[in-house]
Order: sequence, then C-alpha cells, then structure tokens
Amino acid sequence: MNARVTRVVDGDTIDVELPGGDEETVRYIGIDTPETVKPDTPVQCGGPRAHEVNERLVGDRTVTLRFDEELRDVYGRLLAYVYLPPSQPGGRPLFVNAELARRGLARTLTIPPNDSFAALFERLATRAGVLGRGLWGSCPL
Repeated sequence: MNARVTRVVDGDTIDVELPGGDEETVRYIGIDTPETVKPDTPVQCGGPRAHEVNERLVGDRTVTLRFDEELRDVYGRLLAYVYLPPSQPGGRPLFVNAELARRGLARTLTIPPNDSFAALFERLATRAGVLGRGLWGSCPL
C-alpha cells in the first residue's frame, strides 16, 4: 500500500496519509531507535540523528507500506516495513527499516509474529556495531 508521509515523528515512527485520505501513525517493524519524543523520557543519545536521517529519507515522500502478521501494536499504530521507490529506473526500492539498522541508527526489536526480517536486521545491526557506525560509535550502550 502506498502512503504519503505527512510527518516524521522520530527515527522509527511516521504519520502518513493513506490513499482514501485517512491519517495513520506507522511504527517501523523490527527496529528501535533512541527516543526523542516519548513523554517523561529524556532525549536519548543518537535519537536526534536517527530522526534527522529518517526525515531526510522519507519526509514528505510517498512510501510503500508492507505488513507482517500483526497489523497494529498495543498503541493502535500500524506496524509496517517501509520502502522508498527506486531512485533511478531499474533500481531497487530502499528498505528504510533495514537502512536505519545498516547505518547503526537503530537496534533490533523483534516482536513475534512480526519477525520476517529479524535475521536481516540482526546482521545489519551487528555489522554496524563492528564498524562503529551510528549509535555504536557514539553512544554508551
């Protein structure tokens, strides 16, 4: 399903407008970025950077949302894998959840049954840690 990003909430959450005009909050499946807007929680190391990168990637763009087994979390947010269209003809879509893990801006957060890409996210986050990317190079873990 395609949706227009209307607001980037933080590093792993966006607000979108669906094709029928409904607005939804979407939480990225399989990853977790440091907090920047959670009530009663201080801004965490790496959170502003993850938010900034997510904003650059998806802000005011049309994304494709793909779902796993459970459609919503306990807060009522849609749970999705988020993709950007290819940047050039014949290219591959950018898997945003995976890109944030690859850049070291997100830890893995596997919550079955939504675990189709858990092994991929784990590999990407581990590699980011070994290379000292993002959170792994700048934040106490």
